[in-house]
Amino acid sequence: MFSTEGTVPTSGARGTARQATTNPQPPKTSNHPLRVAIVGGGPGGLYAAALLKRLDPAREVTVWERNAPNDTFGFGVVLSDETLGGIEHADPVVYEALQKHFIRWDDIDIVHRGTRHTSGGHGFAALGRKRLLEVLHERCRTLGIDLRFRAEAPYPAWLAETYDLVIAADGVHSTTREAYAHVFRPHVDTHHCRYIWLAADFAFDAFRFEIAETEHGVMQLHGYPYAPDASTVIIEMREEVWQAAGFAELDEQESVERCAKNFAEALGGRPLRSNKSAWTTFRTVVNERWSHGNVVLLGDAAHTAHFSIGSGTKLAVEDALALVACLEEQPTLERALEAYEEERRPVVASTQRAARASLEWFENIARFLDQPPRQFAFNLLTRSRRVTHDNLRLRDAHFTESVEREFGCPPGTPPMFTPFRLRGLTLRNRVVVSPMDMYSAVDGVPGDFHLVHLGARALGGAALVMTEMVCVSAEGRITPGCTGLYTGKQAESWKRITEFVHAQAPGTAIGVQLGHSGRKGSTKLMWEGMDEPLEDGNWPLVAASPMPYKPQGQIPRELSRAQLTDIREQFTAAAWRAARAGFDLLELHCAHGYLLSGFLSPLTNRRTDAYGGTLAKRLRFPLEVFDAVRGVWPEERPMTVRISATDWAEGGTSGEEAVAIARAFAAHGADAIDVSTGQVVAEERPEFGRSYQTPYADRIRHETGIPVIAVGAISSWDDVNSLILAGRTDLCALARPHLYDPHWTLHAAAEQGYDGPGVVWPAPYRAGSRRPQTGRTDAPKPRLTLGT
Repeated sequence: MFSTEGTVPTSGARGTARQATTNPQPPKTSNHPLRVAIVGGGPGGLYAAALLKRLDPAREVTVWERNAPNDTFGFGVVLSDETLGGIEHADPVVYEALQKHFIRWDDIDIVHRGTRHTSGGHGFAALGRKRLLEVLHERCRTLGIDLRFRAEAPYPAWLAETYDLVIAADGVHSTTREAYAHVFRPHVDTHHCRYIWLAADFAFDAFRFEIAETEHGVMQLHGYPYAPDASTVIIEMREEVWQAAGFAELDEQESVERCAKNFAEALGGRPLRSNKSAWTTFRTVVNERWSHGNVVLLGDAAHTAHFSIGSGTKLAVEDALALVACLEEQPTLERALEAYEEERRPVVASTQRAARASLEWFENIARFLDQPPRQFAFNLLTRSRRVTHDNLRLRDAHFTESVEREFGCPPGTPPMFTPFRLRGLTLRNRVVVSPMDMYSAVDGVPGDFHLVHLGARALGGAALVMTEMVCVSAEGRITPGCTGLYTGKQAESWKRITEFVHAQAPGTAIGVQLGHSGRKGSTKLMWEGMDEPLEDGNWPLVAASPMPYKPQGQIPRELSRAQLTDIREQFTAAAWRAARAGFDLLELHCAHGYLLSGFLSPLTNRRTDAYGGTLAKRLRFPLEVFDAVRGVWPEERPMTVRISATDWAEGGTSGEEAVAIARAFAAHGADAIDVSTGQVVAEERPEFGRSYQTPYADRIRHETGIPVIAVGAISSWDDVNSLILAGRTDLCALARPHLYDPHWTLHAAAEQGYDGPGVVWPAPYRAGSRRPQTGRTDAPKPRLTLGT
């Protein structure tokens, strides 16, 4: 057995790392590492050790932990039923030991402005972190694992040369990860809130969220029981609130006393206690790789997720289960480490997306304080998008129905089927068929394809069907297949479509989106090469500044004052034709890097005249166009504006600017803002995920009071209900779901058992308003049971 003293090199002080002097060993051809080193004696590392040793008692497993056995810097740990099921299956001894100490409860309490709202049916299990470690220590000792406390681990390079497998479970400040940072390529984001882990010597009877509005700003308490007589209490607030409240000047005990005073009612006047507790800022850790040679990351060393959606311990324990299973299942160590990452990365990425949404919700909690009380509670519960309207209705129907009543839903009416009014237009539900370019026109004229495409979706139940971007000139097309409204023939063809919608789908509105391609024009049809320049037949491009969209693309001409006037007139003429064609709503396309968007973004507008520079100057031309269009568009018909609320690129449109852009258009008469993101620069790095663009709509709605349309991977009727009821948006625009199913909204009504004024089945389709029966799904039960 190797010693950690004498000639063995150690990794140094806490939070420091040295570059490894040699590379880790290449994975052995065997999948069965006999000598395993584990850096970090937290729950993930200890559980991995126990599983490895249990599966092969001949293994030599050594755990290094820099702290003493009884040192722990948290209080309670929350584990899910799924995680506990995995533990029970893999190691019943550990599971039985943990079961004795669990505290279980179902309720979540949300206390805001003196009112408590309770939602039940959630199901939590928690125990003390110290107790969890004691159980794992005992299990490891029983199995013969070498636990080395108060011991710095040797350098990662030495461990990699000496052991068959090195598991780095050394936390968010992992020295192992930093030693091989050039391979793991970690990204660490620091967020905007300070928080501190404390405890109270009594048990909350629910998971409790409490908001305190102080003279310095908003503070929040997260609390939950972990023992019959103890609760974890986390106090969190934005950095500027923390500074203004003077916490930076307080010592540990003074901070604890101040926190107890701020939340005296929640605590019943009882004190809080600390355990070397310190204010910290959450750091989200993401690694591009999780293994290098025979070194693999586990738990917080590989990834972190904000405490507001669950426990880092839960993720670490699940990592351990997956890693050990892959070591057993795969033919080589190399393949086992690959399989471990393949299995866990999607799960962790999903968790981190939910955690970021939750984290950002709490960072911006002040936005939501004026919501009606029950809607505020619903918003908090669904903040991460993991708990949804339908899910919450199953957990606690009484609570969900009370939120719906407060919102104004008639009995039996899902939120998505409540009406919404924009100027003189009342939409019977909250579903919009989002603009989708079809690239199927000839000389800008919409044909039979467009009639069938838009007509089918109008028959499908959505309240508003939007055209693709309709171009205001031949030179303003994206591709040769784009539609236009710059000739009388085009207008007549559009009129044919609007008349079909109004006659065959009464109550459904149809809107037109007007735009100009700018620097993104003269390209191939999408399926021939999206954003790729035409090989022949090109037309000249114009833009705010002479910058190509892609390096190999055509360089546009910078628009002169005279040309700006000409384009403004093209928009006006197209709007006049759109009104005559019978459209119910007009949307001005100021997003996705097209001409007007190109003026708004600092990345694409480098002008030095009155139309470039400050945001006010960058807004000038889009507002001139909006005013000209509004001037000819019928007063009773609404106008919306689509914007890119972020460019997903450094130096692009900021969140504050997006809010200011929305306010500017609203001041000029916009009835709603259609909040999209990106597609402004080719080098963007979007953070894709379910409903990933909705936080931008949410911010604009709450900071400005302007109605918004949310877009971006909203794929289910449950998402629509959740977003509407939480007050994050007023309307939801869906694109791909309507390509998959033109009757998406009708089917959403059928699946929810709704048959009311919010959606109307066309008479010829009425017989299809019930979901068709499917084949038999229950298999015959066996009649004989054979003994073993």
